Amino acid sequence: MARHELTHVASYERTLQASLERAWENVLDWEHLPWLHRDAFASIEREDSGSWGWRARVRLRPDQGREVRLELLVERDAGRYVTRTLDGRGAGSEIWTRLTPLAADRTQVEVGFHLPGVPPQRREQLGLSYVALYTRLWDEDETMMRRRQRELDRARAEPTGPLCLGREDELRKQLPLCVELAGRRWRVLEHGGELLVHAASCPHMLGPLEQAEPEAGQIRCPWHGYAFDLRSGRSTDGRGLRLPRAPRVEVDAAGEVRLVSA
Repeated sequence: MARHELTHVASYERTLQASLERAWENVLDWEHLPWLHRDAFASIEREDSGSWGWRARVRLRPDQGREVRLELLVERDAGRYVTRTLDGRGAGSEIWTRLTPLAADRTQVEVGFHLPGVPPQRREQLGLSYVALYTRLWDEDETMMRRRQRELDRARAEPTGPLCLGREDELRKQLPLCVELAGRRWRVLEHGGELLVHAASCPHMLGPLEQAEPEAGQIRCPWHGYAFDLRSGRSTDGRGLRLPRAPRVEVDAAGEVRLVSA
């Protein structure tokens, strides 16, 4: 549909506390939509993707039976991208977003919403609904970007030696517990009466595994749904990733617990 047939219903602006690199990384990350934004998206089926953008079939919430076909095209040199609805409800819509670096850790976001066939009396209502939706989506995205940057910065830290966690009886009262060792964050928890340790960040995009509730002996990343065996760290979803080898849990004769890098 030609641009002149579209109605500009609203604009949205914000300053992200994240670098331009993290912002573009997020734009191309189609896989996170039904996980990080689970209140808005029920599922996604990728058709194609690359440095140019991505194209996918997406089921929306709360009506999981409603499917749309989306295409995101990047104009990196111009500092912008467009998300178009190719099929389904809202077909012909275009959402243009410009990303402008303000500092090493700040990026300006400017979004314009352009919809086809909008009656004048519905323009304001539709604009408000799009702004509300994008405010929530960017809130969630910014949290992910800032977390990822912190984990990337942490990974550059110097490794450390064994970590003492105190007496076992007192430690169990504090579980689950996140600690740092050898330049990584780990979660110590009790599962089936056993003290277990696993990486607190997903190997895919450094997502918050410390927020994952153990279920049937596995944990699943809330950002992209990658799943891992709690004891071995092996992939349980067939996507081939594996958690970093966890430190050993050692308990001495006095009941003192320490973690030792594997």
